Amino acid sequence: MAPPQRCPLCRQTFFCGRGHVYSRKHQRQLKEALERLLPQVEAARKAVRAAQVERYVPEHDRCCWCPCCGCEVRKHLSHGNLTVLHGGLLEHLASPEHKKATNKFWWENKASAQMKEKFLISPQDYARFKKSMVKSLDSYEEKEDEVIKEMAAQIREIEQSRQEVVRSVLEPQAEPDPEEGSSALGSWEAANGHVASSSQQVSHLDLQRVPELDWMETGQHLTFIGHQDTPGVGNIHSGATPPWMIQEEEHSSGNLPIGPSYEEFLREKEKQKLKKLPPERVGANFDHSSNTSAGWLPSFGRVWNNGRRWQSRHQFKTEAATRSKQPHKGKS
Repeated sequence: MAPPQRCPLCRQTFFCGRGHVYSRKHQRQLKEALERLLPQVEAARKAVRAAQVERYVPEHDRCCWCPCCGCEVRKHLSHGNLTVLHGGLLEHLASPEHKKATNKFWWENKASAQMKEKFLISPQDYARFKKSMVKSLDSYEEKEDEVIKEMAAQIREIEQSRQEVVRSVLEPQAEPDPEEGSSALGSWEAANGHVASSSQQVSHLDLQRVPELDWMETGQHLTFIGHQDTPGVGNIHSGATPPWMIQEEEHSSGNLPIGPSYEEFLREKEKQKLKKLPPERVGANFDHSSNTSAGWLPSFGRVWNNGRRWQSRHQFKTEAATRSKQPHKGKS
C-alpha cells in the first residue's frame, strides 16, 4: 500500500500514490487554480511595454495567490506616494525562484506544458518593463511639476488680489474741496435750522391742553364703564402707598413662617413616594381622606378573614340569620 500523501489543490489526503494527479477531480482543481491567476498575468503582460504610474492609494496593497509557489504576491509595486501598477507581480514572475517552483509544480501536477510559458516572464521582457517604468516615472514627475506650477500661479493671483483689496482700504481718501465743504456746511446748517423750528412747534403743541375724548361718539366701538376709583382708597397717582409696600409692612409686623410647614413637607414627601409606584395598581385612585364606615368591605367570600372555609361559611350563616331577625323585631 502506498504511503498517504497530501494534495494542496484538492485539500485532501489520498492513498493511491501518483495516480491521484490523473484523476478528474485533481485536473479540475488544477484548471480552476490556473484560471484564477491567468487574467492577472495577462494584465501584467500588457504593462511590460507601457508601465502605468499612479498616486498611492490603500487599494494598491492587494495581493494575489500564486499556486506554483504556494504564497501570496503583491500585485503592484509602491514606493512612497507613487505606485507602479502590476510591478510586483511582474517582478515575481521574472524571478528565478518562481521559475524553479513553476517547473516543479508542472511536473508534480502533470499540467499542460503549453500553458507553462504563460505564467513565466523572460528576463528580456522584465528589462523592457524597467525601461518603460523609468519613462513613466519621468513623465509623471513632469505632469506633477506642471500641476504644482499651475497651483502656485493661482495662489499668487489670489494673494495679489487680496493685497490690492487691503491697499485700497488703507489708502487715505482724497481731501475735500474747500468750496464743496462750504456748500455742504451751509446745507447742513439749513437742515439743522429746519429741524430746530419743527421741534419748537412740537413742544408748543405739547404745552396746550389735550381735549378730553368723547367716548359716546358715533363710530367708536369702545364701551365706557365709568371711573373705577374706590372712595376712601387712594392710588399711586394720588400719592398713596403702593399695595406691594403695604403687604411688606403687614408681613414684617407678623410672625408668619417662611416657606411650607412641616405637615405640608410630609404630605409632599408621601406624594413623591406614591409617584414611584405603578399608576395602574389596585387602589391608586382611592381617596383615603373620605369618611367610610366599617362595613364598606364586601361580606361575601370572606376573603379578608383568616381560617378555613367552613368557618367562613358558618360565620356567613349566622350573620344572615341575625339580619333576618332584625326586621321581625322592628315589626313587633
